[in-house]
Amino acid sequence: MTLAIRDATRADAGTLLSFIRELAIFEKAEHEVAATVETIETSMFGPTSVTRGLICESDGKPVGMAIWFFNYSTWQARNGLYLEDLYVTPNARGLGAGKALLRHLAKIAVESGCGRFEWSVLDWNEPAIGVYDAIGAEPQKEWIRYRMAGDKLRDFADG
Repeated sequence: MTLAIRDATRADAGTLLSFIRELAIFEKAEHEVAATVETIETSMFGPTSVTRGLICESDGKPVGMAIWFFNYSTWQARNGLYLEDLYVTPNARGLGAGKALLRHLAKIAVESGCGRFEWSVLDWNEPAIGVYDAIGAEPQKEWIRYRMAGDKLRDFADG
């Protein structure tokens, strides 16, 4: 078994969508997936995209993904790397694919001069939390994440 990580390309949009759906099923939120192959092609690989992706392959077969982007810390006056989603197929868990994706992203962050590498995890996802604790990541308990979407976002924007 050989793991390889490569940048995702437009040709991977269908694979990314498949992983996104699998992740949504795992998180009991499949009904919330609005992504399509076409919207992934446009949003991730279009000319104004700031989002990037990685594909992890085991013996040439895709087994995982990471979707990420650079954010910015005003206090550090430096970019950070934010991991939006990390997913490894159930049959490939335990092979080190998740840790390999995290290490690859950490290297990108260091090489890009980032001051931070951050992500969020659902509070009930104990297997993921165990991995994050094991690699030395620290939960940030003093911050509360807020979100505005859908009608609330449009209503607020309209004033």
